[in-house]
Amino acid sequence: MKIRKIEPQDNAQIAKVIRAVFDELNAPKVGTAYADPILDTLYEVYQKPQSVYYVVQKEGNVVGGCGIGPLENASSEYCELQKMYFAPEIRGTGLAQQIIEMCLDFAKSQGFEKCYLETLPFMQAAQKLYARVGFQYLDQPLGCTGHTSCDVWMIKEL
Repeated sequence: MKIRKIEPQDNAQIAKVIRAVFDELNAPKVGTAYADPILDTLYEVYQKPQSVYYVVQKEGNVVGGCGIGPLENASSEYCELQKMYFAPEIRGTGLAQQIIEMCLDFAKSQGFEKCYLETLPFMQAAQKLYARVGFQYLDQPLGCTGHTSCDVWMIKEL
């Protein structure tokens, strides 16, 4: 398996992975990444300044990914860990922690001081991973991501 930056031809595959995770977990579609209007154009979205998206490729197929970019409607010290989703066959392999660390290293190189994320309450394994890499829980959201169904908020000092 290989972690690399997203390429234009990856858009459909990573969108399919993300939607499949929501279907698998019977997660809310409204107010989450599932309903993001940008979901089918992640390559283009992550060409913006201070943004990057990494995908995991296995046998020629994209099977997961995670990105980072400025936190919408927040001060310039904040970035957001975004759209971290993995197909079931690569969960528990250590790739999630590896990709998060790559994103956080990128964030530091861009001058961000704090990294924010949002997730769903039943995504317990993800929350354990986030805590393991240094994220702490917040009592309220930051910025304005539009993910109204995500009511678990976390932050990490970079």
